[in-house]
Amino acid sequence: MLPITAERLIPHRAPMRLVDTLVSVNDGCAVAESVLPRSTMMADGEGKIDEVAYMELIAQSYAAFRGYMDRMDGKPPGEGFLAGVRNLEITGTAYAGDRLLTSIRTVAAFGGFAVVEGVVTRGDETLASGTLTLRLVDPDAGGG
Repeated sequence: MLPITAERLIPHRAPMRLVDTLVSVNDGCAVAESVLPRSTMMADGEGKIDEVAYMELIAQSYAAFRGYMDRMDGKPPGEGFLAGVRNLEITGTAYAGDRLLTSIRTVAAFGGFAVVEGVVTRGDETLASGTLTLRLVDPDAGGG
């Protein structure tokens, strides 16, 4: 079943969907692939990707992972919201057309929240890393 297009796993749609494909899933970890087009709102006139895109790549990669797990459990993909960012470190620059891989690891999940570590890479180069807190919405809870 993997790789699978992220559009089947997350609620984000163009132009806000940045993750293209969920590549792998293993024990609370996942890898997603993205190739942002020059037309993305996240790129400037020279094709340089805005740094805010890195935290969104991590968040959407986790959303794709959760959507995949929901589908494996026979449920539709759930929704979530970015609740916090810690230790986001930008160490490189991405450009439209670059093949980016985002690796995520679930650090903790409790009471409708998840803490996720993520790393965005291009080839062997780390472009960004950080920890996100996400609010997970349980559609069966009736009110989110």
